[in-house]
Formats: sequence, structure tokens, C-alpha cells
Amino acid sequence: MYPVVRLLATNVKALFSNSLDVDDISEISFRCRPWDIDMFFELNNGRVLTLYDLGRFDYSIRVGLAKVLKQNKWGLVVAGASIRYRRRIRMFDKVMIRTQVAAFDERWIYVVQSMWVKGQPASSILLRTGVTGRGKVIPTDDVLQALSIQGWKPEPAGWVKDWIINEQSRDWPP
Repeated sequence: MYPVVRLLATNVKALFSNSLDVDDISEISFRCRPWDIDMFFELNNGRVLTLYDLGRFDYSIRVGLAKVLKQNKWGLVVAGASIRYRRRIRMFDKVMIRTQVAAFDERWIYVVQSMWVKGQPASSILLRTGVTGRGKVIPTDDVLQALSIQGWKPEPAGWVKDWIINEQSRDWPP
């Protein structure tokens, strides 16, 4: 089941938190609850993806993107992801999610997120995301203009560049 209560709490907290610049890192925290775990008593990998959604919602609200989305009747889409799991998250562990934009191109916004427990990284994900309207991906220049952002172009880390290039050469459909 989708964590609706966490979604509402995250969004309300974001609305009353300090705003962020687009190049800032958003941080939210939560506790791993019994309904988040799998049969091995650790955070379920499907739930990890859902909780990463909440981190992106917090980021989008705090940088003003959510307001722009609403004004323009735009939406958000995830078009690709690569995740690494390195440490188990157990029931009742306190988890921090960090979210930041790693890069963007003409069409896609690349977002890096990570989960941390007791100061140690537990998982990390790189996502290719986009802003959509009327069934199409909105050019990132239009999104930046709607956010009144000029001259911002983060330089992606080498592994992010490599992932973008490799994803372009990946066969589709598989």
C-alpha cells in the first residue's frame, strides 16, 4: 500500500521548511516501520523506490518546482533508474534521504538520491526524470525559465555522464 500518511506529512513539512536553491541538497528522514519490511526483516526494495519518491517531492516543493507544475498543469515522470544497495535497513532504523540534481540535458533531469543510516550510506539511486505536459516531455530550458533560473548547468560526475551515454545505447524494447 502507498504510504499516503508519509506523503502528506512530507509535503506539509516541505511547505513549512526553508526553501532551497536548485543546486542544494534536500534531506528528509523517516523510520523504517513494520509495514516497510520484507520477509528478511529489512526495508523492502520496492518500498525503497517509493520512499525515494518522497525525497523528490520534498525537493520539488522546496525549490518551487511543485508550484510551477501546478501553474502549468505539468507532471513528473521517471524514465530510467539505476540503484545500488550496500547496507541493510532494518525495522525501526532512522533513515535520511538526500536528493539533488546531478545534471540535465535538453530533455531530462538527472537526480541522485541516497539513503543513510547511522551516518553510513545504505543505497543510492540515479534517475532520469522529466517534466511532462500534454503527454510530452517539456524541454528543460522551458522548465528552468518557468522557475526563473538562468545560467545554471551542473557538471555531471564522470559516472553520471557514463550512465547517460550507456542508457542512450541500450536496446529498447529489450
